Amino acid sequence: MIKKYAILLFFATSLSLYFSCTDQDDDDYSPITPVAVDLTLVPYEKLSDYHFFSGALSNQTPSKDVIPYEPNSSLFTDYSHKKRFVWIPKGAKATYNGDNAVLELPVGSAIIKTFYYDHVQPSNSTKIIETRIMIRKETGWIFADYVWNDSQTEAYLDLNGSIKNISWKDENNTIRTIDYRIPNEAQCIVCHKTKQTVNGVYSQKNIPIGIKPQNLNRMYTYGSQTINQLTKWMDLGILENTFNLPTPANTTVNYNDASQPLEKRVRSYFDINCAHCHTQNGHCDYRPMLLSFSETNNNLTNMGVCVNTQDMQDFSSDLSKIVTPRRIDRSMLFYRMNTVDETYRMPIHGRTVIHTEGIALVEAWINSLQDCR
Repeated sequence: MIKKYAILLFFATSLSLYFSCTDQDDDDYSPITPVAVDLTLVPYEKLSDYHFFSGALSNQTPSKDVIPYEPNSSLFTDYSHKKRFVWIPKGAKATYNGDNAVLELPVGSAIIKTFYYDHVQPSNSTKIIETRIMIRKETGWIFADYVWNDSQTEAYLDLNGSIKNISWKDENNTIRTIDYRIPNEAQCIVCHKTKQTVNGVYSQKNIPIGIKPQNLNRMYTYGSQTINQLTKWMDLGILENTFNLPTPANTTVNYNDASQPLEKRVRSYFDINCAHCHTQNGHCDYRPMLLSFSETNNNLTNMGVCVNTQDMQDFSSDLSKIVTPRRIDRSMLFYRMNTVDETYRMPIHGRTVIHTEGIALVEAWINSLQDCR
């Protein structure tokens, strides 16, 4: 009898210890991110190799610690939609360099941007075209562009550039067709490079474009929580909490928001669409236009107003000014934004069609200006 009770006591104690340990493990358990960014192996051959997304790849559901974000204004890319994400390694933080400067992301970070269209014909479905990734290595940022297959199950590394014919139904139920251009690596460099010359030695490096505090200073909904994006990044521990949020004056706006001041909308449009080249140390810094948001504050000259066109080429003398107040027909800037001729169009990469809404915004701004003196 004593032996029987001893055996029962042993099993009862074992079960108690098991459930006690199980409860403790459940309380302490923290999911581990599946993301894999091995800097010795990237860029991988397939988008799925990074494990940035959980479930079906085309659903673009971010894995743990992959954070979605959205800037105040979006780069125009032939009316494609975008989904944006950032990945920062555990324990590392981005640092602040100024409201108008790109956040300094730590080594091992990745910025992910997917381009897609809704209501693609003939199936009237969503179709993803490409996913661009920038990865921060010890030596700097590298590019990796992944082109999606027709079945939308995978995307494959391709830095050679290509063209995809797309027909889709727009917001007005009009069928539109374009030859969407996926950039090659050299075209990526044109927009993302920053130059410097030290002691007569020229060098350049690649940098991201959109992740500036002035662009990220906005509310975003994460599941059931709506919070400022920069504050969220600080709360998550991926951004240092050593600076104040940008003031409204130092924050870009959605250029489609008609409730915002016209000039601020135009400055925001120029910043996201043009300033990566037309800024100090950018690809087109030799031109007399500096179009980043901070460089156009109370500075119409930097926006080309009443400034002489430098290179007339074979243009009409009517276009001798970059911007002529109240005369879009005498404004070189407007002319180059309003053409699809590859020789003259601006931006030089990223679009093949005219951005009708952007053109209307710039026209309204030009028509609001005072005459040159």
